[in-house]
Amino acid sequence: MEIKKVGVVGCGLMGSGIVETAAKAGFPVVVREVSDELLKKGRSRIEVSLSRAVEKQKATPQDKEAALGRITGTTRLADLADCDLVIEAVIENMEEKKKLFKELDATAKPSALFASNTSSLPITDMAAVTKRAPNFVGLHFFNPVPVMKLVEVVKTVMTSEEAFRNVKAFAEKLGKTVVVAKDTPGFVVNLLLVPYLLDAVRAYENGVASREDIDNGMVLGCGHPMGPLTLLDFVGIDTTYYIAEIMFDEFKDDHYAAPPLMRRLVAAGFWGRKTGRGIYEYDEKGNKK
Repeated sequence: MEIKKVGVVGCGLMGSGIVETAAKAGFPVVVREVSDELLKKGRSRIEVSLSRAVEKQKATPQDKEAALGRITGTTRLADLADCDLVIEAVIENMEEKKKLFKELDATAKPSALFASNTSSLPITDMAAVTKRAPNFVGLHFFNPVPVMKLVEVVKTVMTSEEAFRNVKAFAEKLGKTVVVAKDTPGFVVNLLLVPYLLDAVRAYENGVASREDIDNGMVLGCGHPMGPLTLLDFVGIDTTYYIAEIMFDEFKDDHYAAPPLMRRLVAAGFWGRKTGRGIYEYDEKGNKK
């Protein structure tokens, strides 16, 4: 089955990026949010992103209008009934995702493929609550979706080869490079990235070096575009903490256990750039103070 029409559930930071990317690639997209207010906010984010692309001469005004014309917003899951692929991009909570997929399973057409954009939760657990486990995959995009070239396609033990091939081909039509992972916490990128970030926090916490020297060491010594502590603030300390907890629960390996400093920052609401304070402090424009 060729994927011709795409549904996206959730129009937050990740969901709006997926909607924009699919629309720019020529796909009609139906995006569902729980309220008109959140739909309006998500569409505004897409319009700003497309306008920025026009300003940078990476797209024309006509490209922008064409992409926006392919996007339909709704607050009803039933409006995704004729989509060939439905991508979930809601809160990173297993019970919420299971509830959503049960509802989608009852309304989507029998041939529709389901995908979750989760960065850490087991795809198999979500697929198991539906009657279409062979048509269920993980499709993990990276933030910001319109810019980042990578997509992880996660194949469970129940995923059919046909469904996997169709979703992989779809991701490639979006201009993405696909890496294939099995259904294990963290998949490929976070499996390697999260312990690295946790070790950087431990090094800072234990006084190995200053936060600036740790970051400069990895940028200038290893050629990384961003130091680990700066990256942690960018991704979100709360987000990384949550992923680490999931991985620790799965593997029972201390390497995935969040260090005490990280727990304290999360409890204090110092989640990184988005809250104005994390490992570093930031001004209203998101620049380090």
